[in-house]
Amino acid sequence: MEDRLFMEEALRLAAEAAAEGEVPVGCVITLEDRIVGRGRNRRETGKHALAHAELEAIDEACRTLGGWRLWQCTLYVTLEPCPMCAGAILNARIPRVVYGAADPKAGSCGSVTDLFAMSFNHHPRTTVGVMEEECADALKSFFRSLREKRAAQKGSQTEL
Repeated sequence: MEDRLFMEEALRLAAEAAAEGEVPVGCVITLEDRIVGRGRNRRETGKHALAHAELEAIDEACRTLGGWRLWQCTLYVTLEPCPMCAGAILNARIPRVVYGAADPKAGSCGSVTDLFAMSFNHHPRTTVGVMEEECADALKSFFRSLREKRAAQKGSQTEL
């Protein structure tokens, strides 16, 4: 039940990202029963390759808790972390990662590769598929809308 509650907050952040034209990915980091870090995808609005939801949430959690080791925290994210975010999770020593939808194109917690299973000195536990359908639907809906907008723009250009 607690996993679902925190994933709902991550989904709310994903919806905020989508409303700004960003790929809808949201993330929260918790310490026991409180949220200590929040993030959402902002790569387009920030024009920055590092503006992923997980990195924003890790940054805020480090500032909130006053240190870089998040060894008692859990990270909740709507989409399976990419290699960059999985690396940040390893470096922050986050012991548990919960994600909703798998990412068959860049997922680095089991889909394309599993950085958490490699011989690093830290091995987060993963819980997969929490609110998977809702997380996947947010992404599918966003990309469907994007394709429709592009088709409409292309159609209006050919009319000229």
